[in-house]
Amino acid sequence: MTNAPKPQLLGMLAGLFLAAGLVVSSAIATKAWLRVKTSQFISVKGSARKNIKSDLVVWKGSFTTHAESLLQAQKNLKADAGRVRQFLGVRGVTNVVFTAITIEEMRGSLTDSNGLTQQQILGYRLTQSVRAELGEVDGASQLESETTELVEQGVVFTAQPPDYLYTKAGEAKVEMLAEATKDARTRGEQIAAQGGRELGKLSAADMGVIQIAPIYSGQTSWEGMNDTSSADKTITAVVTATFELK
Repeated sequence: MTNAPKPQLLGMLAGLFLAAGLVVSSAIATKAWLRVKTSQFISVKGSARKNIKSDLVVWKGSFTTHAESLLQAQKNLKADAGRVRQFLGVRGVTNVVFTAITIEEMRGSLTDSNGLTQQQILGYRLTQSVRAELGEVDGASQLESETTELVEQGVVFTAQPPDYLYTKAGEAKVEMLAEATKDARTRGEQIAAQGGRELGKLSAADMGVIQIAPIYSGQTSWEGMNDTSSADKTITAVVTATFELK
């Protein structure tokens, strides 16, 4: 017959397992502290964020005309370009650029009196794009809604989504990187204090990609973002900073 385990033995084993668990958890909890305690450097990530509003809008569109002869199509397009320029001019938009004209042959099949079918040029379709820079951001949507006036004048006009730009993005990026470095120092000081150390001078800084995304979207990209679809944006900068430890 097998003897039943003694209660004293079971109690001793339970105590040993509990003690071992406490030792392991204590080792894990102090691992980061030991790294700070023994290392001479510490690397910390810092970030900064700022909401901005675009200060320049690139408004874009295109208009198309067609005629049986190329000469007539060119005359029609020139007249439409004048209407577009006048449309923008009365609204105070003077910085207007017209792009090169694209020409497309309109072909079709014609059957002659002998029953032979041949491809022939039926006419020409000409398209020209236009772009204008607006300093008033809110004016882009109004301008787009008013293009129906061009349609009423017989202009086959198609408005394209505008590009919302921030001309001071370069300055903002420098500012954000500086703020991100300050944030990294603050985080580093907190970690160093836990290990009984003090943060020294900055040894190195690795600048991450800059994210300029639509405000409140939370969008990011490994290559960085430079959004042009939204007037209101958020600039986010991340820095990995390495500091000496005292």
